[in-house]
Amino acid sequence: MSSGATGGLAPEPPVRLYGGWRLRRGIGLWGLDATSSAIVLGCVLVPMLLAAATPRWGAVSAPLAAAIALVAALRVGGEPLPRHVRRRLQWVRATGKGRRSRRYGPNAPTPFVVPSGGAQGRGPAPLADLDLHVVTSSRREDFAVVHDQARGTLTVAVSCASSSAWLVERDDADGWVSAWHSWLAGLGYLPAVRWVAVIVETAPEPGTALHDSVAARVDPAAPADVRTLLRDLVARAPAATAHVRTWVCVTFDDARLLGGGSAAGGNARVRHSRAVRVGSVEDVHSAAAEADRLMSGLESSLGACGVTVRGRATAEDLVEVAAVAYDPGYRGRGPVPSTRRELRGRGAHGWDHASPVAVEEGWDQLRHDSGTSVSWGWQEAPRQLVTSDVLSRLHSPGRYLKRVCLLYRPMPAADAARLLESEVNAADFRDAVRRAQRRDETARDVADREQARRAAREEAVGAGVVLVSAYVTTTVTDPEQLADAVADVEARADQTKIRLRRLYGGQSVGFATTLPLGLHPVALTSASGRLSGRGRP
Repeated sequence: MSSGATGGLAPEPPVRLYGGWRLRRGIGLWGLDATSSAIVLGCVLVPMLLAAATPRWGAVSAPLAAAIALVAALRVGGEPLPRHVRRRLQWVRATGKGRRSRRYGPNAPTPFVVPSGGAQGRGPAPLADLDLHVVTSSRREDFAVVHDQARGTLTVAVSCASSSAWLVERDDADGWVSAWHSWLAGLGYLPAVRWVAVIVETAPEPGTALHDSVAARVDPAAPADVRTLLRDLVARAPAATAHVRTWVCVTFDDARLLGGGSAAGGNARVRHSRAVRVGSVEDVHSAAAEADRLMSGLESSLGACGVTVRGRATAEDLVEVAAVAYDPGYRGRGPVPSTRRELRGRGAHGWDHASPVAVEEGWDQLRHDSGTSVSWGWQEAPRQLVTSDVLSRLHSPGRYLKRVCLLYRPMPAADAARLLESEVNAADFRDAVRRAQRRDETARDVADREQARRAAREEAVGAGVVLVSAYVTTTVTDPEQLADAVADVEARADQTKIRLRRLYGGQSVGFATTLPLGLHPVALTSASGRLSGRGRP
């Protein structure tokens, strides 16, 4: 009966599912991280040791230890209470010093001093540390590199045309995902690569680009009714078209580029490269030459990942992206003034034409020139298995300007095995503590332990280990539309099975992260500014 119901048709192939994202936990007890667990255990052991020596000391220290343990164990929005309080205090101090609001236009009271090079420039804080250079590739084509001297990075942005997973066969989309995994896994053997950012920018099309393109192709000798039909179609097209732009940004360690660290060359070479300081224009161009060699191989491999490489970003491209991001009302008015001549002349800061007139950062939003933006960070990955097009709804165009940034930090191949082994040992340690305390095992504990072991098995047969994070920014020109734009992004995030959290107190950093300039929030907020493979995800 069942064979007759199928009518002799071949069964459909099973849908391929993906998963395995896991939050790094380490050795922690009671759901706490390692630091909080150590503090709580210390607060338990110290009063016991003091009581063994002198009961009076134990009685005096017990209330203080209990208060410290309570503070270490409390969480506010999923993060430790001390960290939340520290960020609040930093925000209050910055507000008192007037750092949240700044003007950069001709009427600015004082010029802004760029911390990295000491040159005079006008730009918001994350942008002010970046130097924009124009270099020539081995194919005699000019492209732009973004140098962050304070954090020791060199970024090359590649413009890509991506294909929609909804318009191809599922087998083809699965092949793209497999090729993308191989591409990321190969980065583990390139110590010079610090991280990779994939940025998808979508916005309603204002219609000027389509109008200019059609007007240039209309034959004046064409029939009048045909020209009228084309004009009507162009007039109505903006309601149904969208602007989509995709960037793949590869950020390198400039010291390793100068030290020839593109291949694994031993610990001595790595230690030597960390001592190298890339400051002069000649050093930047030397490092860019090595980056050009690495990018040639990386670009050729991107074709199998479902994207078409249009070319590397020029200085005009990056300046225009930054300028339109800070002043969205400028979109569709024409190109931003060129800065190629002055960049070639002095390897300059280069953001004069991209800098906004004024920026005011709020606790939960950012006001900049003609726009108001809200940024989110990825708090939790999908818990269940998902299909290859799970992020399509988040990337797809909507009514408001939106930028989605996926950050990938490849673990060096030598460190990946040690990291996953430590995660497996930490999961086994928590399980042993649970059994010793005679507690029941929860479903999350079982799933977490199985994911840690599965990741270790996959790495043992050649898979790569990548630390993944995501950031989303939406921008409106009318502040009254901000609530609708926020609701649209959060609804799309729910449909993609991920949890986003608004970056309270860090809107300017989240906004700059979604620009194709090679910025990473962890590098911006860390004390040293440099990210190692063992850094915090």
